Amino acid sequence: MAKKQSAKADIDFENELWKAANELRGAVAENQYKDYVLSLIFLKHMSERYEARRDELKQQLEDKKSEYYTQSEEERQFVLEDPDEYISKNTYILPKEATWEYLKENAEQDDIKVKVDDAFDLMDDAIAQYRDDLKGILPRIFVKSQLTAVQVRGLINLFSHKKFSERENPESDILGRIYEYYIGRFAIAEGSGAGQFFTPGSIVRLLVEMLEPYEGKIFDAACGSGGMFVQSLKFLESHGGDKKNISIYGQERYDGTLRLCKMNLALRDLSFDVRIGDSLLNDRFPDLKADFILANPPFNVDSWHPEELSDNDPRLFGPKEEFTTDGNANYMWMQTFWSHLSDKGTAGIVMANGAMTSNNKGEKNVRQHMVDNNMIDCIVRLPDKLFLTTGIPACIFFLSKNRDGKDGLHRKRMNEILFIDASKMGEMASRKLRVFNDDTIEKITDTYHNWRNLPSSEPPSEGHTEPVEVPKEGQTNGTYENELGFCYSASLEEVQKQDYKLTPGIYVGTEAEEDDGIPFEEKMADLKATLSEQFEKSNELQKVIEANFEKI
Repeated sequence: MAKKQSAKADIDFENELWKAANELRGAVAENQYKDYVLSLIFLKHMSERYEARRDELKQQLEDKKSEYYTQSEEERQFVLEDPDEYISKNTYILPKEATWEYLKENAEQDDIKVKVDDAFDLMDDAIAQYRDDLKGILPRIFVKSQLTAVQVRGLINLFSHKKFSERENPESDILGRIYEYYIGRFAIAEGSGAGQFFTPGSIVRLLVEMLEPYEGKIFDAACGSGGMFVQSLKFLESHGGDKKNISIYGQERYDGTLRLCKMNLALRDLSFDVRIGDSLLNDRFPDLKADFILANPPFNVDSWHPEELSDNDPRLFGPKEEFTTDGNANYMWMQTFWSHLSDKGTAGIVMANGAMTSNNKGEKNVRQHMVDNNMIDCIVRLPDKLFLTTGIPACIFFLSKNRDGKDGLHRKRMNEILFIDASKMGEMASRKLRVFNDDTIEKITDTYHNWRNLPSSEPPSEGHTEPVEVPKEGQTNGTYENELGFCYSASLEEVQKQDYKLTPGIYVGTEAEEDDGIPFEEKMADLKATLSEQFEKSNELQKVIEANFEKI
């Protein structure tokens, strides 16, 4: 069962973020607001962590009950300047000029833009001494911008508010929420490209809840700002897991977005390896086998140059000319993700709806191969208006290598595919945006787990060796049932008879309308009475309007 996230009070800083946008307006393009804001917030958080750890060490050095206690000033200074004492708490020793307090104290200076960029350099160097992979995480962007000293001062003063303090709000995902705010608020300014790296939170959470990444390697070949990874961590923590049991791998095409991803992960002290590059043509992790893949690759990319692939590319299911098409990269993503799954791995991939039915040879050949070779575990059709940055209808493909039931967690389901039609689910958070609430996520997740999992699907304990009785093929764990209009477990033969089309609506049928128990005659009488009343009001209103015209 999906675990509902507990409701808790959270800080509201939308007004402050809007003020920040106003500070940037005219000097910075809207699609770059997040780069300036998040860089400042990252520096602020790392500065706070350093100062908090230093204060903690000072207290321990003076506490006679602490193992750190000493009266030697030399020993105190040694401890306060020992890098390991800070790295163990996911922070680094910073020079004064790289701290938030220094920027705050100098915010009135005319050269504050230079001081901010210098602080970025100093912090970047301090981190890179111990994390070479994070070198360049804070580039110099303020001096070369059109921002005035007054505007930069306004940003520093604004973000000095305790609402933006990680120290004051340790439970709030400040960096993630700010990122989501600016992407959402300025989605139009981002253009179609924004949809390539921003996945709505409710979809990310649905993916994570369905895949249950308790431990192992997690991979996203189109990782964007790292939202999939962050939600995986939240899932793990909400289920009492240990983040030391997961390792994260990602690839991203755009350098600026990759920097945001590194900030996101560095602040959470996660073990990660994220690299720059085009995953379709330059796979930076050719030997990686992941236990979980969560991804929202860019939809329907054309002219991606499959001719540049080698004829013996190990990701391809068959001859390049038959299993790729320059008109659409959707199924090259599928082949890429499949190649990176471990022997027991599962992938959840957000895709355009067209991928479920495309008849283009280079796409249909891959889809047919996937069906015939038992690669597809589940298809979930999503409702419209879930994405702020694209109107393309979407679905989720779940591909799995644990369909043989030999992993001790999942039943054998080699000749079945679960179809879930969630196209009518969710609720409108605004006129343009739909979201999944807890109940919706729980219903979809429970349906998949009841169909896929063994009766006891908790993660195995360390050293687990007891044999698990696996249900025979075609048997669920006893709690799954087909539901008209919502879910259906189809055999491969049924899918093959439908010409390999994977649209859930073909299989789940039409949802039965509930009978409210009111006789037809009573309904008609009520409708006639209501209509007559409306006609009378209409006639009265017409007379009033005509009378008013006569007075003119």
